[in-house]
Amino acid sequence: MASTARADITGFLGVNTTPDNRAVRGFAVGAGLLIIGFEGEFSYTPDDPTSLAPSLTTGSGNLLLQTPVAPLGIQPYFTTGGGLYHEALGAHTDTNFALNTGGGVKVTLVGPLRVRVDYRVFKLGSGALYSPAHRIYAGLNLKF
Repeated sequence: MASTARADITGFLGVNTTPDNRAVRGFAVGAGLLIIGFEGEFSYTPDDPTSLAPSLTTGSGNLLLQTPVAPLGIQPYFTTGGGLYHEALGAHTDTNFALNTGGGVKVTLVGPLRVRVDYRVFKLGSGALYSPAHRIYAGLNLKF
């Protein structure tokens, strides 16, 4: 018997900790069957010239491995993927390929509304000022 496809969308806020803490915001849209999911994600972190921290914009496609059920309303997942990044600080700009790996949990609040908490490590291309970049976020996730 075939499993029904599921989809979700997440809007998130968090912190990029490399090389200094700066706010990050973004969104993700995903779909999956049973334990395998696919996701597209976009995020933006502004620069902080006083701490020499560049802005970082990422766009990636990711594969998720997740539990097929959410025991106690908690669904853990592991994710990996790749895409493009753009980094800028003053006269420095760099656009290149990036790989990311991470994981997190989706916690059911009520009905299809969940909280998503995620940690990622981004391996940026050789022209980046700081690599790997670390990101932690929390966001609202709507399952449909």
